[in-house]
Amino acid sequence: MNWSDSALQAASAQGDYGRVIQLVRASVRMTQGQLGHACGLSQSAISRLEKRGTGEYNMTALARAAHHLGIPPRLVGLADTGAVPGQRRDGNDDVKRRNFLADVAVVAAAPAINAVTPPRPEWDGGQAAVLRLATTAYRRMDATVSARHLADTVAGHLRLVQTVATQAADQAARNRLAAVGSEAASLAGWLSWDMADQGSARTWYGAAIKAARRAGDPLLIAYQQGSLAQFEVEYGNCAQGIRLIRSARRQLGSSCPPIAAAWLSSLEAVAHATAGDERAADRALATSAAEVHQVSGTQAPPWPWVFTFDERKVAAARVTCGARLARPRWVLASVGDAASALSSSHEKQRALLQLDVANGHMAAGNLDTAFALATQALDTGLKLRSGRVAERARAFRRGYSSTTPPSIVRDFDSRLNDAYL
Repeated sequence: MNWSDSALQAASAQGDYGRVIQLVRASVRMTQGQLGHACGLSQSAISRLEKRGTGEYNMTALARAAHHLGIPPRLVGLADTGAVPGQRRDGNDDVKRRNFLADVAVVAAAPAINAVTPPRPEWDGGQAAVLRLATTAYRRMDATVSARHLADTVAGHLRLVQTVATQAADQAARNRLAAVGSEAASLAGWLSWDMADQGSARTWYGAAIKAARRAGDPLLIAYQQGSLAQFEVEYGNCAQGIRLIRSARRQLGSSCPPIAAAWLSSLEAVAHATAGDERAADRALATSAAEVHQVSGTQAPPWPWVFTFDERKVAAARVTCGARLARPRWVLASVGDAASALSSSHEKQRALLQLDVANGHMAAGNLDTAFALATQALDTGLKLRSGRVAERARAFRRGYSSTTPPSIVRDFDSRLNDAYL
């Protein structure tokens, strides 16, 4: 298959990954049923995948189909992580978790020939590469599993990384393992944040930055500084967040990849919006949008990014900024462009964005729509025991006051009273 084929490249650039799957499947004379059987999916699931257009995809199904057809992950919007797509999982969360951990073991034990591309060329086949694949798998599992179910496993994984690092034979190996430890510590910080454990989250993010510095990787340092900035802004420390973002930019200097620049600008926009500075937020959003146009749609995102950063994520940032500024026109005008994020399979992220959209509707006076969206988001947060979603839901509720709230508000209050996670 010629991966530079114009039709393939055009479909990929447009985000129509189902069309990419369809073109490659047809070129190898495989039916939808045959591809579905090979991927553990039904024929109708493959049909829906191919017709999805530029909407949000089930990333597991997309990864399985691309892997079976040998499609470079970059052509379907995925990073070249080297991970073999997991097997189909059914049943309750405990069953999913056991199967997931088994999948990680399979990935770690898989021979190098099964991997599409190693995480980084210089890590090929080494301990760092194997450990990093497990970290990436845990990051993906966070989308649909309670942080409390992952936290102990990730802490054990981090201890394993640290143990292996102490036994490393040379400085180059220690640097690679420090980078893996940085990413694992950052994930531990994210999980603590989702459990509303601010102190532990801040400690883990600090550890991630220190480990990135030991690794000597400027891009990883900038990524971890941006992650800590996002956390600080969420808790109202906007000035500190902006300082961290600017420090990350200085860290990268003229070698800053477009994806990093666009992401940092979006974080800065949210920080300004949280601080109430509409003009600065608008400028940062415009900068992020301009930087997105420089991101190549034909190249995999640079590590440690797992997914690329595109116009839809800028639109999602504008929704968040509009919610923080109580500017309903920002929120409602951007909802269409951010629709893929609102249908994302990452349930926690979707719930957080739903609450931002709910804030926009409340500011516009659409009370029923606002609380209907907020109730859906809160239900997701309760299901996954997400303290972050619950806290955002409480912040949303503080934006409305009435001595005689309607039934939809009383129903929301009843759910919120159960949110002791």
